[in-house]
Amino acid sequence: MSDTVRQITIECLRYDPERDREPRFQAWRLPYHEEMSVLQALQHIKDHLDGSLSFRWSCRMAICGSCGMMVNGMPTLVCHSFLRDYPGGRLRIEPLQHFPIVRDLVIEQSRFLADLQAVRPWLVPRQPAAPDAGPARQTPRQLEAFQPYAQCINCLLCYAACPQVSQDEGFVGPAALALLHRYNADSRDMGWSARRDVANAQQGLWGCTLAGSCSEVCPKGVDPAHAINQNKLRGALDYLGLRRWLMPRGDGA
Repeated sequence: MSDTVRQITIECLRYDPERDREPRFQAWRLPYHEEMSVLQALQHIKDHLDGSLSFRWSCRMAICGSCGMMVNGMPTLVCHSFLRDYPGGRLRIEPLQHFPIVRDLVIEQSRFLADLQAVRPWLVPRQPAAPDAGPARQTPRQLEAFQPYAQCINCLLCYAACPQVSQDEGFVGPAALALLHRYNADSRDMGWSARRDVANAQQGLWGCTLAGSCSEVCPKGVDPAHAINQNKLRGALDYLGLRRWLMPRGDGA
């Protein structure tokens, strides 16, 4: 590890809707070392230079998803990115795009939370299990069918990268649709009929243009674009009235 101390200029968007007519940028010059993350730079600013700077963070380990921001125009978890990877001595940090700003780098997440609730991201069993029924066992293959999509941390980077989210405020969005697939693909779940209306709506699966930007920025490799594409097949079979014959799992159709 290098102990060399260098200098960098951090430029952050500042905006308080209750006081400011429009957003502005404020810059600070600060020292940094090889192992310093972008989040640590923001913490240095708040602790030593300007305590009024607002941003979200929690785990510092790319697990909680709280610290998603735009860094030089790219959706990024700032705890998972390092100043050494940004040459030029200057960094611009903004809140995730396509969301209203609460203050500075903090976004309003109500839209996503409503969409998440709409896709019912929980297991819907055929009938309640008895307390003494024991665990619902799965084969490794059944686990593999949904496990990659269970890694979503709701960081919302995919929403900031998605061109459709920017064009259509009603579009359900990549993370919610990926989690819809996580449960649809689970052998223990029988909830497709409960999710079908949201999934098959024009602003659901069919609102996605498969640009693939969501999958490119996902820090967990969830691949929402692939999840959406798989469920488009299910939706198309619903439309043609063929799903119960070609996908006979019996998932609440």
